[in-house]
Amino acid sequence: MLPKDPAMLLSFVNMKLRDYYKDVDALCQDMELDKKELEQSLASIDYHYNKERNQFV
Repeated sequence: MLPKDPAMLLSFVNMKLRDYYKDVDALCQDMELDKKELEQSLASIDYHYNKERNQFV
């Protein structure tokens, strides 16, 4: 279950990306997440996926 709070979600997602997934697509596929919804939630606190860093910044 994902955190509902965008700040907590950011921390959770970036930890997963750092420790387990090669990119956001792999994370979304494995965790059965809607990538667009994830990106919109994090964009609401002005964070966007950076492919080179493999994290939301």
